Amino acid sequence: MTTIRHGLTRRAALTAAGTVGLLLAVTGTAAAGHVPAVETVRDGDARSPEGQVNLTLPPPTGAHAIGTTSLHLVDHARQDPWTSSTRELMISVWYPSRSGEGHRRAPWLPPAASRLYKQQVGEQLRTSLDEVALPATHAGWNAPVAAGRRHPVVLFSPGYNSIRALNTALVEDLASRGYVVVTIDHTHEAPIVEFPHGRLELGRAPRDPEEDIARIMRVRRDDTRFVLDEITALNTGGNPDAGHRRLPRGLGGSLDLSRIGMFGHSLGGATAAEVMARDPRVLAGADLDGSIPGPVASTGLDRPFLLMSNATHGRDNDPTWEEFWGHLRGWRRELRLRDSGHQTYTDDAPLARQLIEALPLSPPVVAQLTERIGTIDAGRAVAAERAYLGSFFDLHLRHRDDHLLSGPSPRYPEITFVP
Repeated sequence: MTTIRHGLTRRAALTAAGTVGLLLAVTGTAAAGHVPAVETVRDGDARSPEGQVNLTLPPPTGAHAIGTTSLHLVDHARQDPWTSSTRELMISVWYPSRSGEGHRRAPWLPPAASRLYKQQVGEQLRTSLDEVALPATHAGWNAPVAAGRRHPVVLFSPGYNSIRALNTALVEDLASRGYVVVTIDHTHEAPIVEFPHGRLELGRAPRDPEEDIARIMRVRRDDTRFVLDEITALNTGGNPDAGHRRLPRGLGGSLDLSRIGMFGHSLGGATAAEVMARDPRVLAGADLDGSIPGPVASTGLDRPFLLMSNATHGRDNDPTWEEFWGHLRGWRRELRLRDSGHQTYTDDAPLARQLIEALPLSPPVVAQLTERIGTIDAGRAVAAERAYLGSFFDLHLRHRDDHLLSGPSPRYPEITFVP
């Protein structure tokens, strides 16, 4: 194994303390009936059963109500590298909506995936999650799209062996600020992906990304570029969903595909860089605490790129960042989030903290969770991440400068600008 200075191994740099967060990887294929039942918080749940823990995500801060929908995409031109069947993907589209009223709030995970997720996380935490309800999102399911303008588009790729839902707090906030955000599950690398009718496709890729990093990055890049092609077809009036399920009213034609950005957490951040290197449609990118293992580290980019790290990660101990930084020829910033861990950039920050406070977890489990999410207040962490990510895309996709990225701000003392 290659060793990076300051004791950080290449494997640690790629996985950065466990990309899956609270989630244990599982393998194979499952049907919806093979996992236990679970309740999901929905609108109207003014009171929960006595003793039930209702997990919540912080509400988005933008001016718009938001909606969401999911699409099942089939790439007939590619074989799935992990199964040799036709490549299938699930994506979610988040967008400004006219109003969320009259539309049920979308669940954080669909039902079958929720049940298996709770089972797996309960085993990891060594306690039952029977009395824990996973969060509802703040988005109306299939709510009509806000009319009157086209919206810039931001793509999102999750970390290795992770799921697109795990960054919902950041995604929702961008949608509330007027962006269409498209989130991607990389099937069979992600530990759980639920397809229509409750079909679950589980993880088959190597547990350790270092075993086959070139193929993993190629698949992620090709997934993302295929999704870009499919949303282009959607924007011209097509319905790329494999089952031709109904799309939200007004979604077609609402995307401004001349203004596309991308961000990702962990290996998803590296995916954003690789996609930008191969696809000029993506104008700006952000990497949330992920090393850059692909060739883009040495070839660089000529478009804006933002690096955000946890408290112990940066160019000083990750040579892939140091090399990449030296080859960035456009606008660039490196920011560090104080007292944070790798999973602070995911929904684990608020959700794990709520579980620590509500459940009788053992001290070793609490210590493990704290190592992943850091000691920073979860609300402050989410607020800072949202502010700087939104400011970045506003600056480079909308040409609106709030000057937050010009230097340190007293509003967010948790953020350090790394020279």
